[in-house]
Amino acid sequence: MVRPAQNNPPVAPPQPAAGAEVPNGVAAAADALGPVLDPADLDPSQLTPMMRQYLEVKTQNPDAILFFRLGDFYEMFFEDAVRASELLQITLTSRSKGADRVPMCGVPYHSARRYIAKLIGFGLKVAICDQAEEASGKGIVRREVTRIVTPGMVLDEEVLEAKENNFLASVAFGDPGVGAAVLDASTGEFSCFQRPTAEEVGQELSRLEIRELLLPEGADPGALQALTSQMAKVPPTARLEGAAFEAGRARTYLLRHFKVASLDGFGLADSPLATGAAGAALRYLKETQRTEAAHVDRLAVSAASGNLVLDESTRLNLEVLRTVRDNSRKGSLLGVLDRTTTGMGARKLARWLVAPLCSLPEITSRQDAVEELSLKGVLREELSGVLREVADLERLCGRLSLGAGNARDLLALGRSLCLLPRVSAVVAQLRSPLLLGLLGPLGTLGELAAELSLAVAEEPPLTLRDGGLIRPGYHPELDELVQLSTHGKDYLLALELRERERTGISNLKVRYNKVFGYYLEVTRSHLGSVPKDWVRKQTTVGSERYITDELKTYEEKVLTAEEKRCALEIQLFEGLRAQVVANAGMIRAAAEAIATLDACLSLGRCAAEYGYVRPVVDDSSEIEIQHGRHPVVERMLDRELFVPNDVRLDRQAAQILIVTGPNMAGKSTVMRQVALITLMAQAGSFVPARSARIGLVDRIFTRVGASDNLARGQSTFMVEMTETANILHHATRRSLVILDEIGRGTSTFDGLSIAWAVAEHLHDRIGARTLFATHYQELTDLAREKSRVKNCSIAVKELEGRVVFLRKLVMGAANRSYGIEVARLAGLPPEVVGRAREILVNLESGELDEAGRPLPAHGRNYRMADQQLGLFARDQPPHPPSPSDEAARKLKAALEAVTVDTTSPLEALNLLAQWKKQLGEG
Repeated sequence: MVRPAQNNPPVAPPQPAAGAEVPNGVAAAADALGPVLDPADLDPSQLTPMMRQYLEVKTQNPDAILFFRLGDFYEMFFEDAVRASELLQITLTSRSKGADRVPMCGVPYHSARRYIAKLIGFGLKVAICDQAEEASGKGIVRREVTRIVTPGMVLDEEVLEAKENNFLASVAFGDPGVGAAVLDASTGEFSCFQRPTAEEVGQELSRLEIRELLLPEGADPGALQALTSQMAKVPPTARLEGAAFEAGRARTYLLRHFKVASLDGFGLADSPLATGAAGAALRYLKETQRTEAAHVDRLAVSAASGNLVLDESTRLNLEVLRTVRDNSRKGSLLGVLDRTTTGMGARKLARWLVAPLCSLPEITSRQDAVEELSLKGVLREELSGVLREVADLERLCGRLSLGAGNARDLLALGRSLCLLPRVSAVVAQLRSPLLLGLLGPLGTLGELAAELSLAVAEEPPLTLRDGGLIRPGYHPELDELVQLSTHGKDYLLALELRERERTGISNLKVRYNKVFGYYLEVTRSHLGSVPKDWVRKQTTVGSERYITDELKTYEEKVLTAEEKRCALEIQLFEGLRAQVVANAGMIRAAAEAIATLDACLSLGRCAAEYGYVRPVVDDSSEIEIQHGRHPVVERMLDRELFVPNDVRLDRQAAQILIVTGPNMAGKSTVMRQVALITLMAQAGSFVPARSARIGLVDRIFTRVGASDNLARGQSTFMVEMTETANILHHATRRSLVILDEIGRGTSTFDGLSIAWAVAEHLHDRIGARTLFATHYQELTDLAREKSRVKNCSIAVKELEGRVVFLRKLVMGAANRSYGIEVARLAGLPPEVVGRAREILVNLESGELDEAGRPLPAHGRNYRMADQQLGLFARDQPPHPPSPSDEAARKLKAALEAVTVDTTSPLEALNLLAQWKKQLGEG
C-alpha cells in the first residue's frame, strides 16, 4: 500500500492573483467555527451513513486531501477542509455535530481540475472519490477512490507543462550501490539504472527535474541525505513498504506486467537494485491510478558512460534549461534552440541538451540529420507545417491507457494518426539514415487511424455521460437510439396528425406526464369519435385520456432510448479505447519518431537561421574554436554586435588557459561559450562559430558565481570549495573544466594559495582541459612554471580617460583589473570613485605606517617607499629602521650584480656563504 507522503507544508498559503475575489474571513474561519471535532472522537453509531462512508475512505488514504463527490461538488471535511481552504483561498464553513462543528469546504466538480493543480503545486496528494454506481434511491450510493493525483502522477493536460516531462523517481538503497527508476505516467517513458553511490544517482536524477521521489520505508537517512545533496531542489517524497523494492518481488511484478519470461532482454540481469526501484515505481503508478498502465510497455536501462555528464551546478551555471535569475526558459540555451512544434519534440530536445552524447557514431548520425534539414528549407517548412497539427501522442495514449481520457482525446489521436502518412511521405524524400529510420514506426497505425476517424464524433463533449461521442453512421443501433431520443417530437407530431385524420377529432393532443407517460387526450365533446382500439387510461374533469398499442410501444422505446444510447456510446468508447491500449506500443514508437524528427527540425532551423556550422567531433584532445559566439548572448543583443573569439585547448601545449582582465570585459562569456559550444556539438547540434573541432568530452564542470546555501548551513566560500572539491575528485583527462574566480571568498593570501594549488593539481595530476579566470595577477606566473599553462586576457583600451571593453580574447596576461572603472560604470557616487582612486595610488605606491603596513585611509604625505609590503610578507614582524637595513641594501646590490647564466655552481655556493656571513655580522 502507498504510505503517507513526507511533504514540507508551505509556510504561507498562496496569494490570490491581482483582482481575484478573496473570500471573507478565510484565515480566521477555523477560529470562528468553535470547537472542532477530531474524527477519532466521533461515535460511529451517531454518524450519518454518508459520514461513515467518508471516514472509511479517508482512513484508507490518510496522506491525501480527499475530494469526496457529493452531487455537483467535491467536498472536504475536518483537517482536509481547514488546510485546503487556506491553500485554495475558498470559504471554510461547517456543519454542526451537537455542540461541536465539523469543518467543511467544497469545489464544483466541473472546475475541480484547477483546484487539484494548486494542491499538487504545494507538493500534496489528492484522492478523487467518485460515485461507483447510479443513484437508485435505495440506500447510500457506493463511492470509491478512482485515482490519486500526486506531484509525480499528473495526467491532466491542463496541469502538465506541454514541453516538460513529469517524472517520478523511485530509489532503492543497497549495500553496496543504489538503484533508481524514472517514470513519466503521462507518457509511459520508463527507465532505470544502478550506480555505486547515492551521490551519483542524485546527480543523474537532478538533470531530469524530478517532481516526486518514491522511497522505501525505513530508508537510511545518511544515504538519503547523500542522494538529495546533489539536487538543487528536493522534490516531495512518498513512501512504499520496503518489500516493494525487494529485487525478487519487483522482478515478479515486472515480468507479469510486461508478459515476458525474463528481464535479461531489458538489461537487468545484473542490476537487482535497479530492478527493485523499477518494480516499486510501476506498483506506485498502478496503485494510485487504479489501472493496469498498459501504455508502459518498455523499460530502458541507462548505461553509466553513455552520455556527457553535466552535474546540477554546471547545468545551472550554464543555464542549459532555465535562467538563474528568474528560472525562465527564455534566456537559456533551451530557449534559444527550441524551435519545435510539438510538446514531444520539445521534451526530446531538452533531454538531448542535459545528456549530450559520448558516442561518435551517434553524434555523427544526429549531425547528418540536422545538416540535411538545415539545407532543405522547403522540406523543413513542409514537415513543420504538418507537425503543428499533430497532438501530443504520448500523453493522449497515456491518458487513454490509464482510463483518464475522453472522446476528445480519441478524436485528437485519430486526427494525429491520420497525419502520419503525410509525414512519412516527406521524410521518405530525405537521405539521412537517422531520419529514414523513422519511417517504420510512422507507418504502422493506418487501421487504427481509419477506425477512429469513422467512429468519433466531430465535436464530442468533455464528459462521457452526456452522449454525442460517436459519429452518425458508425453503428446502426446507436443511430436508431439517437433518432428516438433526439427526434421523438417529430414522430409524436406525425402520430397526432395521423390520428386526427383517422378519427376526425380536431382537438386531439398527444401529451406526456411522469405518472402516466404518453397518452392521447380527447375532450368530452368528441368521445363518440374514439376508436375501439384505444384503451382508456384516465378520466379528468373535462377530458378522457387513452393509450394505443403504437403509442405504448413508442413510449417504451423513447423512455429508455436516452439511457440505452448513453450506455451504448460508453460501450463503443471503451471498445475504441481498448484498441488504443492494444496499440499503445506502436503509438509510443510513432510518438518517439515524431519527437526525434521535431527535435532534429528544431536544430536544423537554428543552424540555418542563426548561421551555425557543423563542428568536427573526434577522439582527439583538442578543443579549437574559431570565431566562436555565445549562443544565448548573441540572440539577446538588440543593436550591439557580438564579438567572436578564438580558443584553443589541448593536452600538449595549452591544457590550461589563465584568463585575466577586468570585470564586465567578457571573461565569463568567453568561458561559458566554450562550454556551451562543446555541449551543443556533442548533443548533435551545429554551433555558433566559423569552425569548431571538439575532442570528445566526458564531463563538463563549472565553478562560476558566488552563492550561499543557508538551508544546508553553507557559506558562499563553503559552497565554492565544495564545488571545487567535486571537480577535483571527479574530473578526468577527458573533462572540460570552467573555473571563474576560485578563492575569492576568503582572504587574498588564502584565496591565491588555493587557486594556485587547484591549477597545479589540474595540470600535474588530472590533465583536464581548463579555462581558469582570475583577478589574481600573481596566478599568471604559473605559466612560467608549468609547460601546458598559457596566459590570455580580455583586451581593453583606455580612451580619453575612459576604459573601452573590446570583448576580444588575446594572448598574454592583463596588467590591470580596472575595477574602479567598472564601479564608476555601475553608478557609484563620484566622490566614492575619486576616493577609491586615491586609495589605489596609496596602495600601489607603498604608503606605510610606522609598522610597515599600508595605510589606505591616509593621504599621500606619509611615504616609506623603501619598505613596500611584499605580497607574501604579511606575517613578517614589524620593525623600525636599523643598521641591518644597510646590510640588506648591500645584499640586494650584490644580488643584482650576479649574472646567473655565467655563474658556476661552485661560485654560487661561495657567494651564498659570503652573504650569509655578512648578514650575520650585520
